[in-house]
Amino acid sequence: MARIALAVAAVLAITYAVAFLIYGGFAAIIGLEPPAGVSPATFLLSVLVVKLGLAVGFVLLFSVAQDSWRGRWILYAFVWWVTFAITEVGQAIGPNYSWVEATAGMTAEAVYCPLAALVTARLLGPRVVSAAPVQHGVSSGQGPVSGRG
Repeated sequence: MARIALAVAAVLAITYAVAFLIYGGFAAIIGLEPPAGVSPATFLLSVLVVKLGLAVGFVLLFSVAQDSWRGRWILYAFVWWVTFAITEVGQAIGPNYSWVEATAGMTAEAVYCPLAALVTARLLGPRVVSAAPVQHGVSSGQGPVSGRG
């Protein structure tokens, strides 16, 4: 359970930071602005809550289907990215969301999906359990083995 919580925290940090940096870059270069009529603090809190939901779903689905995704974290990332990209296009087709915002979203998702999948796979991957130390010269708890018959 601790590894799941750690993975959720890591995915949350990755997705929030990458989204913040990518959207910030788009804002600086293209003039993308946060939604009108909402305070910056409220907007950032809403993004944090959305990314928390994403992190929980991302990690729990990987955890439940871990045997299917073992060694294929990049495919897992790609499946998530396709899902997000389709959502971004759908939002851009509708009102109150621009193609610039959709492009920023797809760019952020193209960065954070693979990073989040790699970190999740590493944190939830199989643990290496070391075997108990072997006691040389002792057989089945019967005492020293002499080699004589």
